[in-house]
Amino acid sequence: MGSFSLIETSMNRKNAMAIYYTELVDTNTDNQIATRTVAESQSERSEIIMPADANSMGNLFGGRLMQYIDLCGAMAASRHARAHVVTASMDHLDFVSPVRVGELLILKASVNRAFRTSMEVGVRVMVEDVREQKLRHVSSAYITFVAVDKNGKSIAVPQIMPETGHQRRRYADAGRRRELRAVEVQRSRELRAALPPEWHV
Repeated sequence: MGSFSLIETSMNRKNAMAIYYTELVDTNTDNQIATRTVAESQSERSEIIMPADANSMGNLFGGRLMQYIDLCGAMAASRHARAHVVTASMDHLDFVSPVRVGELLILKASVNRAFRTSMEVGVRVMVEDVREQKLRHVSSAYITFVAVDKNGKSIAVPQIMPETGHQRRRYADAGRRRELRAVEVQRSRELRAALPPEWHV
């Protein structure tokens, strides 16, 4: 995933996780600096699946699909924040249907909700049948990105202004997912704190 300039370096990934975990506890969004619509940052990416992208059965590698999802999501998040972004988490990913060599993959990303320095981006992945002019849903994911400046320090991001009923539903759902993530983050912290020094042996 390192070929795309908006994606994190290994050093910035650690910073992003620390920033994101802190923000999950601090829900104050009074410092938001602007408001933007979903349409302003929506992104789309297309890929033709080649043999090098596939396993021995001719199906797209799951890891390669995750890379495409991360890249497309980063484009939407960066457009919304108008800044560099780093990936903090990919907490939900569904593989609905296999993608085969030669198929045209279409990825569409939208910012579902923005918080203080982070954004949840939803990415929907489809295969387009160019002959039949039909789309087949193959995957969906929710990714959290953190906006950072050139020094890797988190910066405030604009709020999202949902305009349609579908966008308002995704906005509300993103808030509920954030609450669930906060619980899971706290549970993980407690589990790590309870691990003995020789836990990896």
